[in-house]
Order: sequence, then structure tokens, then C-alpha cells
Amino acid sequence: MKKKVTVLGAGGKMGQWFTKYFADKNFEVTGFDPENKFSSKNIIVSESLVGAILKADYVVLATPTRRTPEIIRLIAKEMKRGTYLIEISSEKTKVATSLAKMPAKINPICIHPMFGPGIKTIKGQNIISVPIKDAKSELTVAKSLFEGANFVTIDAIEHDKKIAVILGLTHLINLVFAKIISKDEKMMLTEKMSGATFRVQKTLAESIMTESPELIETIIANPEIRRFAEELWKDVGRLLTDIQESKTEDVVNYIKGVQEKLTEHTDLNESYKRLAKMVKAVEK
Repeated sequence: MKKKVTVLGAGGKMGQWFTKYFADKNFEVTGFDPENKFSSKNIIVSESLVGAILKADYVVLATPTRRTPEIIRLIAKEMKRGTYLIEISSEKTKVATSLAKMPAKINPICIHPMFGPGIKTIKGQNIISVPIKDAKSELTVAKSLFEGANFVTIDAIEHDKKIAVILGLTHLINLVFAKIISKDEKMMLTEKMSGATFRVQKTLAESIMTESPELIETIIANPEIRRFAEELWKDVGRLLTDIQESKTEDVVNYIKGVQEKLTEHTDLNESYKRLAKMVKAVEK
């Protein structure tokens, strides 16, 4: 008998990815999304939230991060005993608290897939697992559902601190970069003049801009990002002031300090080689 999985938020990009993924794995898949229309082969479209979750063995929350704690509280009492509630948001502290308060009859699975809806295979992709009640059991279930993925386990607070850099800072920088290049009325000339660094950076910024404004806002709203953003603003201001005041030695020492710190855990020459490979991939 097929296992039943329900995806809430099935009309969003990640929701669509999960419905297809589980359908391909031979699950009976039900989708529910009152805000986004969707249709997919072999997917049952539910018109009712409660109807969608009542008989599910697994419920996946592909819902907006800010609404997820509320949705958890809303559906947990209605789900059948033994159901796994799989939560995938990019911010975990509040969500983890809500999951921990669920009735004992529901099994929480708190994960953060570190990939977008454009991937073709789960193999080799990173998924972060945040323990809620039973770390070992929750990780075992997650691994069985997403076989071939690489898993990293970390608690909710540390997750949000790390994600502030991994996603928050990168999205913030690329959002502003994208705004600046969007105002370039001679972009064709700029691209003809550009080298590898600009082409890769532009591609990265543009790819981030394919995400929904709501998702980007959620990512950069992570409270943990503020201290990193403040450090960024402070150092940019310091460098520009030092350059304006011809403090060449101070700027050079700043650069050397960064290089030395990076080489403690990174081979910069290998990074440059990877950049060259990325450029070739971009230009294909």
C-alpha cells in the first residue's frame, strides 16, 4: 500500500518540487494551496486543509516562514497519530519551538534543504537537520525520505546564526548589487568589457533575483544577520575613507589580513581554479 504524503503550499516553487519528488518515489501525493493554483500529474488536489492532512502519513510544510509556526499549531491536533510533520523553512528558532509543543502523537522532522527547485536530483545535495525531540530517530527518517542527500545536524539557534551568513549576507549583498547593475543603461557594453569576476557575480545576482520577493525578504529578515551586516557597513566605510585619505598601507594590511585568515582553512589557488571552471560553465 502506498504511503501518503501531503504538501501544504504545493503551488509554490519548492512545493511543486516536493510534490513531483514524492510522486516520482511512488507516494500517493496530495497538494493543498489556497493562494497559488497548481496542477500536476498524479497529484490529488485538495480543496480543504483539514481534508488534505487527515489521512496523511507525512505532511510537508512548504509554507511561508512567518506563517509556519501558526500553521503547525493549526494542523497538529487534526493529524492522525504517528504522522510525520516535515518542516523546511529557512529560519528555525520560532519554528522549532512550535514543533516541540506539538502533541506527542505527531513526529517532527525539522530540515532545511540547501537547494532550490531547479535541481534534477537529490543526490549530493545538502540538507540541514535540526533536532526537536529525538535527533537520531528524526535524522533516520529524513535520510530514508531523501536518500542520497548529505545531512548536517545542528540546533535551531546555531542554524539561524550560520544561515545569516550562508543565505542572509549573500542575498543582501547580491540584492544591492543587482539593483546597481539594473540601472546600467549600457549593459551590453559592460558585459563586453567584463572579466570572469563580474560575469560570475552578475550570474549569481540574477539567479537570486528569480526567487520570490517574499522569500528574499524572509531570508534577509533573519535577526542574526544584523551583526554581520553592520560589520560589512563598517568595513566598507573604513576602506573607502582610508582610500580617500590615501592610507594605502592600511588598506593593503587589511587585504593581507583577510588573505592570511582565509588561508587557514582555504586553498585560495584552488578557489581561483574553481572560478575558472564556473566561468566556463556560465559561458556554455
